[in-house]
Amino acid sequence: MTTARPLPAPVEEEQPTRIELDIGGMTCAACATRIEKKLNKIDNAQAIVNFATDRAVITGLPTSATPDLVQAVKKAGYSATPVPPDADPNETGRPDRARALLKRLLVSALITLPLGNLGIVLALVPDLRFPGWEWVCVALAVPVVFWCAWPFHRATLRNIRHGAFSMDTLVSIGVLAAFFFAVITITFGFDDQPGYWIGWGRTPAGADSMYLEVSSVVTTFLLAGRYFEARARRSAADVLGALNDLAAKTVRVVVEDREFEIPIEKLQSAQAFSVRPGETIAADGEVLDGMSAVDTSMMTGEPVPAEIGRGSRVLGGTIALNGRLLVRAVAVGGRTQLAQMAQLAEQAQARKARVQRLVDRVVSIFVPVVLVIAVVTFFGWLAANGSVSGGFSAAISVLIIACPCAMGLATPTALMVGVGRAGQLGIVIKGPEALEASGSIDTVVLDKTGTLTDGEMTLESVVATAGVDEHRLRSWAAALESHSEHPIGRALAGAVEQPESISNFQALVGLGASGRLGDHHLLIGNSTLMADRSIMIPEAAQHAIEVAESAGRTAVLLAADSEVVGVLVLADRIKSSAAEAVTAIKDLGLTTVLLTGDNDRAATAVGDRLGIDRVIAGVLPTQKAERIAALQAEGHKVAMVGDGINDATALATADLGLAVLSGTDIALKSADMILVRRHLGVIADAIQLARRTLRTIRGNLVWAFAYNVAAIPLAAAGLLNPLIAGAAMSLSSVFVVSNSLRLRSFGSRSR
Repeated sequence: MTTARPLPAPVEEEQPTRIELDIGGMTCAACATRIEKKLNKIDNAQAIVNFATDRAVITGLPTSATPDLVQAVKKAGYSATPVPPDADPNETGRPDRARALLKRLLVSALITLPLGNLGIVLALVPDLRFPGWEWVCVALAVPVVFWCAWPFHRATLRNIRHGAFSMDTLVSIGVLAAFFFAVITITFGFDDQPGYWIGWGRTPAGADSMYLEVSSVVTTFLLAGRYFEARARRSAADVLGALNDLAAKTVRVVVEDREFEIPIEKLQSAQAFSVRPGETIAADGEVLDGMSAVDTSMMTGEPVPAEIGRGSRVLGGTIALNGRLLVRAVAVGGRTQLAQMAQLAEQAQARKARVQRLVDRVVSIFVPVVLVIAVVTFFGWLAANGSVSGGFSAAISVLIIACPCAMGLATPTALMVGVGRAGQLGIVIKGPEALEASGSIDTVVLDKTGTLTDGEMTLESVVATAGVDEHRLRSWAAALESHSEHPIGRALAGAVEQPESISNFQALVGLGASGRLGDHHLLIGNSTLMADRSIMIPEAAQHAIEVAESAGRTAVLLAADSEVVGVLVLADRIKSSAAEAVTAIKDLGLTTVLLTGDNDRAATAVGDRLGIDRVIAGVLPTQKAERIAALQAEGHKVAMVGDGINDATALATADLGLAVLSGTDIALKSADMILVRRHLGVIADAIQLARRTLRTIRGNLVWAFAYNVAAIPLAAAGLLNPLIAGAAMSLSSVFVVSNSLRLRSFGSRSR
């Protein structure tokens, strides 16, 4: 007799997740591109590397793949540290780049100051020279060239190992070439010709040690530029990190009327927690008890506190002002709207715009071309007048002035500041594609229900047309719509406290519903549904419909046993900010279109009231995307603003999709921008800020390209010495960063 072995337990397959790595050693955008390519070679990996935040985000792989990802980064020549899922988004495991650069900058500046004074004076005034003065200058220059400038050299060595070029390649070669040229000429003394032009003449013979000052001063200039760039990037990232800072760090959970303070990451869904006046609400939830004014301005941009009480929904990150609340957690941790907004904003920074991908390709070609130009410049000078020092000075100037740091900073800095400022104004920009689309749109399509209106229909009146009393009509309508999620259905279902149970229920998408209640077969819906079922609409009902629609109301017909027995008139209040928002959109030169399922008369009444240019009515949910596509076929670039499930396809179809936060999750996923602020003026703000950010990116690129194109010929002609070239290159990068930071001053017109 044999004993059957138990079957092995099934191995649970790991699910793909989001993996984050802190990256160390990146010095420019080309580094990020190289790491990204290396990570994406791993099967199923989808990696995005953000140079601005020194972080890589990888999806498509399980957590167990993290060691492979770290190893891939190390093989590329960089360091990587996994980011724990519960880590503070504003804290990283790498050293502060700005602080590290500041140390090197201070050492470089402290050494360069005496080196510059001593070396330049002795080089220009031969009578003051003493034996071995050149080697004193060499000794002073060594720590600057080899320690202070080490970040440039390290990046260059890494590039050489991978057969690539970057902005640091030009800097490293220029600094080392200047240093070793000075050492060689001092050692062998073969070049007794005058040095380079310094403004009022050329340096005297034997002044080749001045190239030591070139290497140290250029290093100081470039480190200063890199330091201020790092400070500016950190400042811009801090604007975006403000979303993460809104989250509470601890929470007081309530168990059997007792409060226990625990870390926020331990809060579980459905747990009750208390919020005292002045405290931050820890998670998205529902108020169980208490009343308070809640300040949402830091998260949504709304200036007026909202009064909330029992049954109200609250968002994590907002602040209770004047009352204690007992809240039941509905969404915690990464599922809160605040956490999702912060994650979307971070992804927006990391994703590259088409223009940035173009810049990366240009830089990869530009650097080797500059190296060739530098070599040609040196031999051209040598052939023209036999001046080794003159040709070398011009070649060094070409290498330094051509360093395309400004090109690499043009897009990420503007994108980072623009996305961060948008977050402060209640706008989440999900990617650079939204910025690029904003520059071309000419038409804004507005959904009506839930976007221009409150989205909460109320039953305003009931008109009986066949002898059935009003109470019976309300009861029948409530029974038919008791399971509906449509705003009209919810309004009708709420007209009666306990609707009767209905049988043979059938939902008729976009038209209405039908079912049996007792001996009666009931049908509720619009005129189209009645016509489809060959049900005549009596004159009294037709008149009631016309009166309701002329006032912008919605009329619903109720039929019993193939006879129209009543008209139910519903109203959805237009938001107070709708008219102002439409005016603001039109002020941007855009055409406004109202897209709604309402009939022509009701839709036109709303359109006329708000001043909308064009009304498209009677559109079924499944037809919204088709209407967007039709507008695009007419040659329009379309932005769509919506909030519901039936808007999701239209949002994805439009050139630019904007979803209001009150909408469904699927609508938010389909949109390019998420509008958090309740005031509809946020629509115009979002488009205007996106356009300004795009203009800033383009302006930065125009400056960076024009600067390099204009400066390289001047350097090759000997009109820029290496000292001036280094200063000009650093100032160009600082200009680009400063121009991007101007986006922080963008203000909303609707606050």
